[in-house]
Amino acid sequence: MEKSAGLAPNFKSKYKDNEFQYEVKLSDKSLWDRFKEWLAYWFKKIFGISDAKVSSNYVEITLKVLAGLIVTYVVYLIVKVILNKEGQWVFGKSTTKKIIHDDDIEKNLVHVDFEKLLKQTLKENNHRLAIRYYYLWTLKKLSERNIIEWHVDKTNTDYLYEIQSKELKDNFQYLSYLYNYIWYGEFEMNDTTFNQAQKAFEKTLQSLR
Repeated sequence: MEKSAGLAPNFKSKYKDNEFQYEVKLSDKSLWDRFKEWLAYWFKKIFGISDAKVSSNYVEITLKVLAGLIVTYVVYLIVKVILNKEGQWVFGKSTTKKIIHDDDIEKNLVHVDFEKLLKQTLKENNHRLAIRYYYLWTLKKLSERNIIEWHVDKTNTDYLYEIQSKELKDNFQYLSYLYNYIWYGEFEMNDTTFNQAQKAFEKTLQSLR
């Protein structure tokens, strides 16, 4: 059998380079790429976008905006936790007390600077809130002196039974009456009645210092 004319014996080896490979190799797509294609499909379907490229661009923008919002929210949560729990660490040594919201004062009694709170409250002429702070400050002082064992779930009566001194017991009973009547009873005070209540609290607090 005769060899084909004009063809060299090794002609096939010349066409094995990459530039002569015509078979298309499909690259494997990641789950993320498939997810974006799925979103682009629904963007096209929902918003009536005819151009696939435009739909893909909308997906990219949407994902970037969502990522930015998530990062912002996470940073907000971190800052909030730091401010609520470690305010002293954030603001330096000049901040001697942790930042505590009014609703959490009873739960964090030992960390509250009542002198500072009262100074601001009296400046605002908020007499009812001042009486609340005076009463909680009294509980804090009694606890620091180991006269009572403070707990957020205890009642005024529970504390009354723990006080051994008759004079202090009588004073505390009167202060409890003032607190319940003014704070829970929403009794409207004038300057005279507030000054009387304030003196009673100050007298007891002075005896506990």
